[in-house]
Amino acid sequence: MKIEKFIAELEDYKNILINHNLYKKINSINDLKLFMEGHVYAVWDFMSLVKKLQQNLTCTNVPWIPSKTPLAARLINDIVLCEETDQFNNGKYMSHFEMYLLSMIEIGASTKEITDFTNKLEKNINLDDCILKSQIPNFAKDFMIHTFDIIKSNKNHVIAAAFTFGREDLIPDIFIEMVKSINKKENIKCNNLIYYLDRHIEVDSEEHGPMALKMINELCGDNEKKWSEALNASISSLKQRINLWNAIEKSIK
Repeated sequence: MKIEKFIAELEDYKNILINHNLYKKINSINDLKLFMEGHVYAVWDFMSLVKKLQQNLTCTNVPWIPSKTPLAARLINDIVLCEETDQFNNGKYMSHFEMYLLSMIEIGASTKEITDFTNKLEKNINLDDCILKSQIPNFAKDFMIHTFDIIKSNKNHVIAAAFTFGREDLIPDIFIEMVKSINKKENIKCNNLIYYLDRHIEVDSEEHGPMALKMINELCGDNEKKWSEALNASISSLKQRINLWNAIEKSIK
């Protein structure tokens, strides 16, 4: 399957997200708090997609052996470098997830639930238990369960498809809409979040997005079954994002 045909199959789902009514619903700081408190789980579980690809496509063991997919290994290492240790507007290096938490704190959004969740994971409490027994909103639980189902497939082309078309290829377009919406509201001041969004628009559209497309091409090659599985994973990931956006929109009165 040609990558162009693959992308065309996803166009309708992408357009739903790009034109989603959620962006127009964010009219105050309280609205933005509700958005971020729901969206933060997608920011967090994104890194597990990235790290699973790094584990599978590069060698993280000792003794080291060369990767069987050197282009994909190079691409995912470049992406991890930025996503896990980027430079924030305060000059410090941190993950994009940590940038997002600082952006939440700046506007007074609650980070308690997400912090409690990650603290439990640090104590090696089972992931499924952490998700199911937490006070996390059900829509966020559903989103994360889908992400980790993709990861548990352990199929590189499936994980890469969810990463590429459910995240990297999509994020610049939807974040541009968010920045446009927020910038129109004089009563919303959120410098950290705007930096975070602008940074994602920059690196995902100019660097990570094109890198990820090359990775998909290498991993699927001429195998039609892999392309089909990758397409299904991409569609299900976009549907999950639509469900997430719908639920967050409903939470904003």
